[in-house]
Amino acid sequence: MDTQRMEPGVLGGRRYDLDWVRICAFGLLIFYHVGMYYVTWDWHVKSPYASHTVEPLMLLTNPWRLSLLFLVSGVATAYLLDRRGKANKGFLGQRSVRLLIPLLFGMAVIVPPQSYLQVVEQAAYAGSYFDFLKLYYTAYHGFCKGSDCLTLPTWNHLWFVAYLWVYTVVLYAITRLLPNATQWLRAAAEKAFSGVGVLIWPIAFLAAARATLVTIYPPTGALAGDWYNHAIYGTTFLLGYALAGTIKPWIALERLRWTSLVLAILGWAFLVAFNFVYNSDNSPDPAELLMFTRRIVFGINQWAAIAAVLGFARRYLNHDNAARRYLTTAIFPVYILHQTIIVVLAHALKPVNLLPAVEGPLLILVTAAGCLVGYEIIRRSALLRPLFGLAPQVIPATPRVRPVQHLVPQDVQ
Repeated sequence: MDTQRMEPGVLGGRRYDLDWVRICAFGLLIFYHVGMYYVTWDWHVKSPYASHTVEPLMLLTNPWRLSLLFLVSGVATAYLLDRRGKANKGFLGQRSVRLLIPLLFGMAVIVPPQSYLQVVEQAAYAGSYFDFLKLYYTAYHGFCKGSDCLTLPTWNHLWFVAYLWVYTVVLYAITRLLPNATQWLRAAAEKAFSGVGVLIWPIAFLAAARATLVTIYPPTGALAGDWYNHAIYGTTFLLGYALAGTIKPWIALERLRWTSLVLAILGWAFLVAFNFVYNSDNSPDPAELLMFTRRIVFGINQWAAIAAVLGFARRYLNHDNAARRYLTTAIFPVYILHQTIIVVLAHALKPVNLLPAVEGPLLILVTAAGCLVGYEIIRRSALLRPLFGLAPQVIPATPRVRPVQHLVPQDVQ
């Protein structure tokens, strides 16, 4: 779609560049969550070789990958609402089915192996998986480290779906109660984010939110009370919705893509240097001013990286092909499956004691293959499709064939 030829407020055709961004962002989760097995950060299972070694690579995407997904989801929501027309008939019900059914199914079936292996490794739980399921489904609250107890049942990596549904409901309510809200939001975005404003204003907001909220409301993924995450993800979701009908901001993102990339690289370098100096066991506590600076830089890196991704994608990825069509549908089932496959496989490989240089790529390849095999099974099953967020399969109606009337020549009757 050529946004330069669009009229303001008109969504136009499908944004293939954003489809590719969504595919790549979800695909990165496989790499990221395999990386979580090898870093010192808290996760469900941990490698005996966990260290700071790959943390600089993790910081390449850690500040911005989820904000980008919420922004693209906001754009997608704008298109979905636009298709429904002014009445938005059936929109909320359809989105609830596509999001809540996979969330509930995931919490009941897909996520429990993660929690089971977590308590096996971290709490020395000796019961069988089926013994654990009884505790899981009855909301057992006894797996604790001091006052920190494991919440059961849980959504683990599927928290994104819960948050997305809540933001969708809030946005839907706003558009119903304030019919002109969409027009106002897009007009404001068109004005504020044209030119360099597309960098300045989001950076200012994200840096301010990081500086003021993250220490008061540390990210939890628990939905209730998770105010820093809501400020970041709710706002980027709303921003994506507003940007969907604009022209100049997308042109500015493409034009400023190199500036954005340089800012993102500089911000990443600072975060890596900070972690290198202050993340060792014997490192001194950083001064409060330095911590404040880190939060500001985190916010700068957060939006600069998103802006770079969007700018380069608009420049080079606004095209369609068979891979895009296949992966666009596959990516949500892959997202639902991937973390459980990683956790189960990583735990199973521990007795083999492979070095991370061998085990890590193996985890990535087997996880990706397992997810795609799973998708191939899911998409062929009428029962499984809705459980993984896929629309019911439409079977083309068989055309009625009129019987052939053989004409008999008059002279042989």
